[in-house]
Amino acid sequence: MIERIHLEILTAIKEHGTLTKAANSLHLSQSALSHSIKKLEGQVNTQIWQKDGRNLRLTAAGERIQSLANRVLPQFLHTELLLNQIAKGELGSLRIGMECHPCYQWLLRVIEPYLVQWPDIDIDVKQEFQFGALGALLSYEIDVLITPDPLFKPKITYIPVFDYEHRLVVSSSHKLAKQDFVLPEQLSEEVLFSYPVEPMRLDIFSQFLNPAKCSVKKHKIIETTEIMLQMVAAGRGVCALPGWLVDEYSKTMPIKSLGFGEQGISKQIFIGIRKDEQQVDYLNDFITQAKKTK
Repeated sequence: MIERIHLEILTAIKEHGTLTKAANSLHLSQSALSHSIKKLEGQVNTQIWQKDGRNLRLTAAGERIQSLANRVLPQFLHTELLLNQIAKGELGSLRIGMECHPCYQWLLRVIEPYLVQWPDIDIDVKQEFQFGALGALLSYEIDVLITPDPLFKPKITYIPVFDYEHRLVVSSSHKLAKQDFVLPEQLSEEVLFSYPVEPMRLDIFSQFLNPAKCSVKKHKIIETTEIMLQMVAAGRGVCALPGWLVDEYSKTMPIKSLGFGEQGISKQIFIGIRKDEQQVDYLNDFITQAKKTK
């Protein structure tokens, strides 16, 4: 009853708003679009769209079908791409989703030897996801997901690639710099810099401050690691980063890292892949290279 063309038409209407623009984007005539949807409306006995001035508005039924299109069309496109590459004798592409903001330097060290080993593989790195990173993996928008905080799902396998300690970063001249570790209450007057991640997903809150019913004076968002560390080095505040990353930057910047409490915060970086692709050679070799790279 519902065909792929219906999904593509409603997606185009949702994006462009008018029948003319939708038809142009699909390289079809307006009458062909109208006839296809009218036929579907007759089969389901309900309206799919309504006129709203010069625009078209999807009904509840249309929205439901378009929601299906969001999930299904990327899988169509992904499969067609793979089939086309197989037909041409090409291996394909590796689309990497990143949920680990400070991991780019590490990822570059993984990619360099991998590209030598797999010269026919194209690599793309994505960080913005319309439906979230896990949703992007499930809907075939990305092929692997790099994350320190896996959300386990039946169709996804997570492989741990390396361990690290999450640490507090302060200026070398900061009053805490001489300590080996920090206590939650010692951060009550500090400005905390972090990446644009929800506070509930930040380990400094979920594993350190919140359990102790403590907080910081102010929480500010900074998107880039270099700017964040420059602010910390200048004594403007503190941040929390993987210990291996702080060790790299501390060679050239006046910063110091401390453990979170006596026990510290131990973390792992995981690579998530779809279970039905566990036997794909170029995916497995990427994971193998990631495990060897520190």
